[in-house]
Amino acid sequence: MKNKLILFLLCIHINVVQAWGTTGHRVVGEIASQHISNKTKRKIAKLLEGESLASVSTFADEIKSDPRYRNFYSWHYVNFDFGEKYDSRKRDPKGDIIFGIQECIKVIKDEKSSKENKAFYLKLLIHLVGDLHQPLHTGRTEDRGGNDINVNWFKDKSNLHKVWDEDMINYHNMSYTELASNLPRTDKKSIRSIQKGTILDWTYESQKLAQKIYASAETGDSLGYKYNYNHFSIVETQLQKGGIRLARLLDDIFK
Repeated sequence: MKNKLILFLLCIHINVVQAWGTTGHRVVGEIASQHISNKTKRKIAKLLEGESLASVSTFADEIKSDPRYRNFYSWHYVNFDFGEKYDSRKRDPKGDIIFGIQECIKVIKDEKSSKENKAFYLKLLIHLVGDLHQPLHTGRTEDRGGNDINVNWFKDKSNLHKVWDEDMINYHNMSYTELASNLPRTDKKSIRSIQKGTILDWTYESQKLAQKIYASAETGDSLGYKYNYNHFSIVETQLQKGGIRLARLLDDIFK
């Protein structure tokens, strides 16, 4: 009975911090698969035994219900004061999303790592890069990235984090392939521009967006058509950037 209660409480906690939801993460994986080199595709296909980037993109959320993987939980986000530098903050001893991405890259590139470990950390990496581009995963500690800002999405109870994770995406009722194929077109020049910078640069970019999102709604607000109209383009842009940047990281790893 005690073990069941612990698992139940763990699942409640898990459900409020997922990023992008299943559809969003699969979009990031799908976009990445469209931008990686053929050499990278072959190496990933061998490592994942044919599974697609989209299909494994939710793996890091799926394992949250397993207590064996609780040490990875803090890797899904990073919290530090707006305007503060990442290196000057008090760090989480269990790591954060920046540490997690760097650690995944390290393990995958290590020639001594087993195939099993490389595949495990590759699945984590695909997910974490998606998480990094959901701005509220770089949000404030005090409201758990908007999870404690309760709002209504149309007639349903929700919170600001969930609105950006899933509600706006689900509102459009598209599969991940439909959403991925309907994102704004990008040419080679814009792709190169998106792929510039470091993981830390992308974190600061997400944090600036998080500030705008916090200013867009307050506790008790009813959000719906107008909110989606005003903000869904940011969701699209971040999903696209996440996939294009993930492709750059993968090509760097498997070059």
